[in-house]
Amino acid sequence: MVVGEVSTSAEVLVIGAGPGGYAAALRAAGLGRRVTLVEREHVGGTCLNVGCIPSKVLIHAADLAHLPEMTAPTGVTLTASVDLAAVQDHLRTVVGGLTSGVEGLLARAGVEVIRGTARFARANRVVVTAGDGVQHVEFEHAIVATGSRPVELPALPFDGTTVVDSTGALFGFDRIPERLVVVGGGYIGVELGTAWAKLGSAVTIVEAAPSILPGLDARLARVAARSLTRLGVEVRTDCIAAGLAPGQDGGRALTLTRGDGSVTETVATEAVIVAVGRRPNTDELGLEVVGVEVDDDGLIPVDAARRATRTVLAIGDVTAGPALAHKATAEAEVAARTVAGLPAAFDPAAIPAVVFADPELATVGLTRAEAEADGLDVTGFVFPISASSRARTLDAEAGHVELVADAAGTVLGAHLAGPGVSELVGEAALAIEMAATVEEVAATIHPHPTMSEGLLEAAHGALGLPLHVSGRPRSSPSGGSSG
Repeated sequence: MVVGEVSTSAEVLVIGAGPGGYAAALRAAGLGRRVTLVEREHVGGTCLNVGCIPSKVLIHAADLAHLPEMTAPTGVTLTASVDLAAVQDHLRTVVGGLTSGVEGLLARAGVEVIRGTARFARANRVVVTAGDGVQHVEFEHAIVATGSRPVELPALPFDGTTVVDSTGALFGFDRIPERLVVVGGGYIGVELGTAWAKLGSAVTIVEAAPSILPGLDARLARVAARSLTRLGVEVRTDCIAAGLAPGQDGGRALTLTRGDGSVTETVATEAVIVAVGRRPNTDELGLEVVGVEVDDDGLIPVDAARRATRTVLAIGDVTAGPALAHKATAEAEVAARTVAGLPAAFDPAAIPAVVFADPELATVGLTRAEAEADGLDVTGFVFPISASSRARTLDAEAGHVELVADAAGTVLGAHLAGPGVSELVGEAALAIEMAATVEEVAATIHPHPTMSEGLLEAAHGALGLPLHVSGRPRSSPSGGSSG
């Protein structure tokens, strides 16, 4: 039934219920605003439903499947088998529980949730369509949090079975592919490639850049490359996927070309995961109606208060910066305060990022190369986890903890590789936000034996007083003894 021009109203209208959108709705409601949240698919957005959360569940399952390969040195012998359908059911169970939790939070906060697709119709109104139904919502402030979607390659259009996006990589296969190609060697491609290799696929990762994880600290990228090699993953860099062709025995083959267009090889495969980036969901919002003009990448320009105009704000993947859920959530806090009439600005010193590969990689702040390019006098230290007592108890030797500091010792960046470093990078981010020095990090007692001691050891090293490795401040790992 069409409602027509009859409209409801909200003080704050949030479009998109991903991590940024639902956080903005909850915070604005908590600040006394009357909030309506519009979501066209599922509360929780891409991250909770088909991205961050289910992918980590798959990675955990893959780690468990890989345990027999890891336990032999400990004297423990294991066997493992994988029921992919049961794994996917578990993914859905985890997602369903978290989604229900968010829906409960929204209900208890008094947030009205409307299912449908929103489009700006007037300066202060959106029209929401769901099937044949139409609803109009007027607003005082609108927060755009519509997220992003996977980029589709013209040469490899998604078909949901042979060529899939990151969602299809989680839920689209009815069995473990014997051979699998991942196009895109960024963090999504490396995470998915690692997981499927551990689940039993023969994986090839194709990356157009000269190395995988382009844009990440080069030392971390090298750790990832060595790990992929140990897992039997083939990595093809400086290559472009040119399309699928019939292969031998009725299979398929992916054609690869170099940057100069010369054909280099074909790779036999059963399926292709395309993970070459994401595109902001701003093209069908009718932003021109409210005076918002996106940039060449489809991003909405905003100020520090997250305003695109006086009444329209934007957060998350539709704005500049890394497309990370925790960035969107932090921006949501600012947007909610802004629409509540409180002073607020999004001005982080650094935003941490994690690659859930094997080992985990984590980074925050400036790399040594970036700091030097900025003209800073840089010091720092790289502590190899081969000298970490806790790492040794976990039979982990690949990885390191690096601290980068300026001449005064102020922490500028931290770059970590090793088991559980995703849980350590928050401490490094806090050090950067607080303008802490390596001396202050070194003076902070860390529990023993833990991986967190890697930050302590790197701080001691940056002071010229390394404890469990020998040498002065440097920029490359060296051997050492554990204690």
